Amino acid sequence: MLRILVDTCVWLDLAKDYRSQPIIAALEDVLGHEDFELIVPQVVLDEFARNKDRVAADAKRSLQSHFSLVRDAVRRFGDEKDVEATIKALNEADHSAVYKGEAVNESIERIERLLFAAKVVPTTEAIKARAADRALNGVAPFHRPKNSIGDAIIIETYANEIEQAGSAGDEFAFITHNKADFSQEGGDHRKPHVDLLPLFDGVRSRFWVSLADLLNDLDEDLLANYDLQLYGATQVRGFSEILEAEHLLYRQVWYNRHQNLRINIERGREKVVSDEEWRAAKPVQRRRMTTEGTWKLAQAAARKTEAEIGIENCGPWDNFEWGMINGKLSALRWVLGDEWDMLDT
Repeated sequence: MLRILVDTCVWLDLAKDYRSQPIIAALEDVLGHEDFELIVPQVVLDEFARNKDRVAADAKRSLQSHFSLVRDAVRRFGDEKDVEATIKALNEADHSAVYKGEAVNESIERIERLLFAAKVVPTTEAIKARAADRALNGVAPFHRPKNSIGDAIIIETYANEIEQAGSAGDEFAFITHNKADFSQEGGDHRKPHVDLLPLFDGVRSRFWVSLADLLNDLDEDLLANYDLQLYGATQVRGFSEILEAEHLLYRQVWYNRHQNLRINIERGREKVVSDEEWRAAKPVQRRRMTTEGTWKLAQAAARKTEAEIGIENCGPWDNFEWGMINGKLSALRWVLGDEWDMLDT
């Protein structure tokens, strides 16, 4: 049997984010099997009951804030003929998601069903004493200047369950999001704090900072049916990220064109001329001319580009790669408001 202790902070994080419902569903499926069991310390039950209303209220306020921002954006930038209908739809969603808070409330109810279905482990005097010893000795989770008695009781409850199991074949898992108190300091937060290493051998007892990772470790296909819900909702990239990508592509396209100009000059297909020669030439002749001043500026810009984006990002590219770069630049510029195929540099 795998016996799993889920820290209070994990339950609260699952409750407040509706996108975590697939993880809750997967855990429900796992715990419906006789080879899996929850360890629920009394302190976790108490902490969840004490904080669930606050978490629900915070989640509703956050959603309300988002809806307010979206409504403002629609009023300011939306197409006038669509504004009224859009605002009406937003108000309907706002009412359901924020004021009713059904998603958060549903998550809380499902979590409570899991907690109450498990055998609750009382906080014994022995567990309290061991937690107090951690405080006196300043060991994790008391390595930081704060009162961590609740965390200490949780980890000592976990240790006590391992001891009570003795040499039985049960395995154990401890899941927490509280990396500051339980994880390795200044290192890999997926590993336990050095003071907690005796509790986690990595085989019979394992430390986790993600319930989803534990579920995937049990069966990599376990969350497969929930991927679109968990990770598949497209997250729109930030405006600054789009601008950064567009600028890189712009510099790459410009640099490639500059190199073509350089080759044409070296091979005599393009001529570097003085300003006087340029002015004296006929328009048809100027098509194969570059003034000395322009060429100096272009060479300086090429050096700047190499320093800015790195010579490794300056090509050369084969025809397929070159087509991809131009296509990406065209697409990003379309997103930013230009017409399709705008590739000016």
